Formats: sequence, structure tokens, C-alpha cells
Amino acid sequence: MGLSTHVLDTMHGTPASGMSVALYTTQTTTQGEVATLVKSFVLNADGRNPDGPLYDNASLQKGTYRLVFDVAGYFKARGVALPEPNFLNRVALDFGVAHADQHYHVPLLVSPWSYSTYRGS
Repeated sequence: MGLSTHVLDTMHGTPASGMSVALYTTQTTTQGEVATLVKSFVLNADGRNPDGPLYDNASLQKGTYRLVFDVAGYFKARGVALPEPNFLNRVALDFGVAHADQHYHVPLLVSPWSYSTYRGS
């Protein structure tokens, strides 16, 4: 099953259809942290990547990753009046994959003022 994500808009009680998301691999070097863009995508009507898993079982590797969610852009596009500067702009979730043979699901529950995540199944 690899790696997947799902975003729920807790303000409206709906999937976050249309939110932009970017996936990076990360690593620490002697020069500091390096993040390499793997893919960018826009969530479908179900709040998921329209192309399915971000990595399948064969592609997912042990290591560290980052998902970046454009929270402010999404809520502005929904017509939500946000203060300037807004409280949340982009939400970056850094996480590790210790067992590449397991499924890693990284959901985000988000409003303009809060978010939560967990390792789903």
C-alpha cells in the first residue's frame, strides 16, 4: 500500500478538494537539511491524491519525508475571510518511514486555525 494522504476540512465538514500538496524527501547533511521535491498535486473531490498512493509498496523506502499542504490558499479559494497575516499558511508535516513494507497513511484534519494528524492505516 505504500504512502498515502487524505485531507479533511474541519471548518466545512468536507474533504479538502482543490488543496495543493507537495511531497518531499528529506535528509540531513553536513550543510544542513535538504528537501527534494518528489511531486506536487491537487487533492480530488475525496481530499486525496487523484493518482492514488504517493508511493506504492515497491517504491516506498525507509527514510524521512515532508508533506506540505497549502492551507491558506485552499481556504481563500473557498471564500473564507482570513486575517493578514493568516494564522496558518502552509502546514508542513515531517515524518519518518521506518518499515517500508508497511502502509503509511498521513491524514490531515485542518481549519484556518488548527490542524491535527496521526499515522493512519
